[in-house]
Amino acid sequence: MQYTLEINGFSVNAQFEDSCVEHVLLPLVKRLAQKQRQAGRRIVALLAAPPGAGKSTLAAFLALLAENLPDAPRFQALGMDGFHFPNAYLRSHTTLRQGREVLLSQIKGAPESFDLAGLHRALTLARQQGGTWPVYDRRIHDVSPQGVTVTGDVLLVEGNWLLLDAPGWRELPRDFSCFIHAEEALLQKRLIARKMRGGLTQSEAEDFYQACDGPNVRLCLAHHCPADLTLRMLGDGDFCI
Repeated sequence: MQYTLEINGFSVNAQFEDSCVEHVLLPLVKRLAQKQRQAGRRIVALLAAPPGAGKSTLAAFLALLAENLPDAPRFQALGMDGFHFPNAYLRSHTTLRQGREVLLSQIKGAPESFDLAGLHRALTLARQQGGTWPVYDRRIHDVSPQGVTVTGDVLLVEGNWLLLDAPGWRELPRDFSCFIHAEEALLQKRLIARKMRGGLTQSEAEDFYQACDGPNVRLCLAHHCPADLTLRMLGDGDFCI
């Protein structure tokens, strides 16, 4: 069945098989709802996945499912992309890659390009009392000066590095975690197609994958902490356990 979702201010059409919804996604919503009721407070569920694995779409769809579930707590989908350092910062700061100093703007999307300390503070505040959550504006490809108010009882926070097995990332506050696994060949195909829809030629999209998306995909797949639940992305965009 096809669904229309609001993701980062854009309307996105998503399609999930009824069997995926019934046997995988709806049980996940019910599991999180039960966990929130047992905790008696707002909870944070980290949804981590490599680029191209559909994590933003999945988080938005889980929130939609919860809206239609009787007596479910309020679910809210939040992205970690708002914790990118601003472009001005990325263009003026460097990191070492394979012994070579590179601008952070050249590896935007890699773990080093995110404000990890800010993310940690925001997750702590969101779980305790709400606050404002920063957002990333894909029209200007930069962090937006506007944010969204944290109102949900179950916060579905999605991002590539939320379960990265590295100092600082391992300590991110969470009540539940989910990791989406997908084969690199499938992700490569999806990411190249995404870039071509954005206006790149196939050659340009392939070069971008080799320089940026590919290393991030491999790092995310190879170096993540164990999750409470692992989903596997199928070739048609559905998920199984």
